[in-house]
Amino acid sequence: MATDNFVRAITHRSADGKHNERLEFLGDSVLGLIITTELYRRIPRASEGYLSRLRASLVNENALAILSAGMGLGDFLRLGQGELKSGGFRRKSILADALEALIGCIYLEQGITEAERFVLHIYQEMLNQLPTEDDLKDPKSRLQEFLQSRGYDLPSYQLTQVEGEAHRQTFTAECKVPALNICTIGISGSRRKAEQDAAAKAFEQVMNHV
Repeated sequence: MATDNFVRAITHRSADGKHNERLEFLGDSVLGLIITTELYRRIPRASEGYLSRLRASLVNENALAILSAGMGLGDFLRLGQGELKSGGFRRKSILADALEALIGCIYLEQGITEAERFVLHIYQEMLNQLPTEDDLKDPKSRLQEFLQSRGYDLPSYQLTQVEGEAHRQTFTAECKVPALNICTIGISGSRRKAEQDAAAKAFEQVMNHV
């Protein structure tokens, strides 16, 4: 028989009754602690920066949504009519929040040991295939560090175009590496991501020069 906490964990705020936002808040902290502790144990020589990036790669909406979908959690969600009609049981944010709420439910009802056992079980594959430190660095950092290691000047970035209405703009950024005669263009919904896109393309070209 389902407990009150479990029912609440699978209830989205669009549905009638008590929803899962408070349990999701709790589960987020429990999940963060468990993953942080496991990474600390697994990689004793990892730097704080690497551990932080690893944790961020594991504890985010996309990773949680993948795990939630793999468990079939969407089939059990209690949603309002609007979310049901729009396919809310497949929405990343809803799936991710529900899984965190479920973790919060397990913690409340069975304690940290069972919550840890559950989290490490569902994360087993991801934890066994952790990305390297270089893989986790953002494109701008990778490009900068590589150029510095070879004695080249740092790349420059320039926002060249902004299109669209304020709430839905498209940014175009340019990345230049003058020493190697490289100039790339990145396009995204934010300036930061556009620069990262341009940096990633520049890094690919830089690697072809060495």
